[in-house]
Order: sequence, then structure tokens, then C-alpha cells
Amino acid sequence: MLLYPGMTALDVIGPQALLAGLAPDSLYLVAQTPGPVPSDTGVSLLATTSFADCPTDLDVLFVPGGDGSPTQMRDATTLAFLRDRASRARWITSVCTGSLILGAAGLLVGYRATSHWCVRDTVLPLLGATPVDQRVVFDRNRATSAGISAGIDFALALSAQLRGENYAQTAQLVAEYAPHPPFEAGSPALAGPAITREAMAILRGLVTEARAAAETTRLRK
Repeated sequence: MLLYPGMTALDVIGPQALLAGLAPDSLYLVAQTPGPVPSDTGVSLLATTSFADCPTDLDVLFVPGGDGSPTQMRDATTLAFLRDRASRARWITSVCTGSLILGAAGLLVGYRATSHWCVRDTVLPLLGATPVDQRVVFDRNRATSAGISAGIDFALALSAQLRGENYAQTAQLVAEYAPHPPFEAGSPALAGPAITREAMAILRGLVTEARAAAETTRLRK
């Protein structure tokens, strides 16, 4: 599981909480160098493994999203690490705008994929992916998921692929994952235009930076 400055902590912690049982001694929190890595809300997560010490052959390569994702889309060291590990990984996966980082590494060209709604339809195509409006999208050995909270859906869906549906359903019950949100506002279609405009005002910087990073990536090819 990749960590980087400005990631969204829940993108990591939601999936990690559900996937840790599948790899109790071999789930690595990886960053360029070990140590605390600040999230986009200030909470730090502890990277236990460096890029250099990360195993070369992985069952799952996972990339979270966050406000720091545009910077990672331009980071040559991160992109090289992802390309190398992805060349042998069984599954290449992401939550939220983590799919943009995979895309910047050239790992989603020709694949169906999703991301946070604010960038899904505008930025993913610049990176060679076909955007899909779903919570979790599987295309061959790529598994991408929508924004932040969809990381739990992703982890359960991937658990079913790795260990079977009974295991995944048991994990869902243990986590008591039976969401009934207090508002029907979890997508632009449900929230309506006024709330969507307010959300976009918060997200505009991320959208602008991600698009610029994707354009830079496309120009380099």
C-alpha cells in the first residue's frame, strides 16, 4: 500500500482494515523513505517500508488518492516504482484519485476505470483509460474504485476475488458495514446542482492540478 504526502488517510485505512487479515505478516505500508507520512487532513500514517525494501513480487499493488495525488502524478521516482512492481503484480488497484497516479504511470491505458467523480470523466481519458461511473470497476487485473468511502466497497470486492465471497461477507459483517447515510447526497446526481457546486468549489484546486498533471504526462509520451 503506497503512502505519500497529501494522501487521504481513509483511502488507506478503510481498505487496510479489511485486507490486513488476508496478509497478516506481509502487508507493507510503503513510501519513498520509512517514517511518518502526513495525509491531506494532517493525520500521519507510518510507512514501514521503503521503495527499495519493498518486495519485488506482489499479490496486490495499491494506490490511494488525495490532494497530493497531482504531485505524485509528476513524481518520477514514484511512477518508476509503480511501473516496476506492476509489471509482476497479480492485482493493480486504487481508491479515489489513486487511479490518476496509476494512469500517469501508464498503467491504465486501454482499461476501464473509475475515480472520484470530480475527475473521473475529465482526467482519466487524458491518461488513456475509459471512465466508468461505478463504485468499483474490475478490468482484467486492474481494480479501481470511486472516491474515499468506496475504498471499503473495493476492499470487500477484492477480498472476494482473493479468498471467496463467504470470506468477504464475513469480513463485512465483522465490520458491521451496512451503511445508511443520513443524507442522499453521495453523488452529484443525488446531491443536485446547488450542493454539487459547493463541493466543486472545495475540489476545484485538485481538479485543476490533476488535469494539468495529466496533460504534462500526455505531452511527455
